[in-house]
Amino acid sequence: MTGPETVPPPARGAPSLEDALSSLQCVLVARRAGSGPKPINWQQYDVLEILRVRGPMTPSLLSGSLGVSRQTVSKSLRVVKDLGLVVQAALGEDRREQTTSLTRAGHVFLARNARGRRENARAAMSVLDPDEREAFARMCQKAADAIKELLPEQPPQRH
Repeated sequence: MTGPETVPPPARGAPSLEDALSSLQCVLVARRAGSGPKPINWQQYDVLEILRVRGPMTPSLLSGSLGVSRQTVSKSLRVVKDLGLVVQAALGEDRREQTTSLTRAGHVFLARNARGRRENARAAMSVLDPDEREAFARMCQKAADAIKELLPEQPPQRH
């Protein structure tokens, strides 16, 4: 009879980058799960948050940035638009392509729901000196940009 395969314990010392990213992801997801943004779901919140960070975007850009289908983005946009959190306007002469932006109510909503993000930032700041904070912010953005490249490409949409 053979026993279950044993995995050696992790080596002592600094964690690998993979382990550090996994640990950070687990902690951030656990923090996020406990503080849902009522009355919308996390998918809809992500649409609002990406608009806050990047400014007005078309649904196709939102889709690519979030790594979800245009249909998923459209469903989320319908909800947040009905709540008055975003507004859509025709982009140029082609009235089929809409650009989406946050309304004042959308900015207020995000500000009210930003407590968890601010608490996370304060916790990180408490253990990093100013130079480390700046370097960490740059490295996080650089890593996020590289990881974003792993998101599935969205097929071109027909109008």
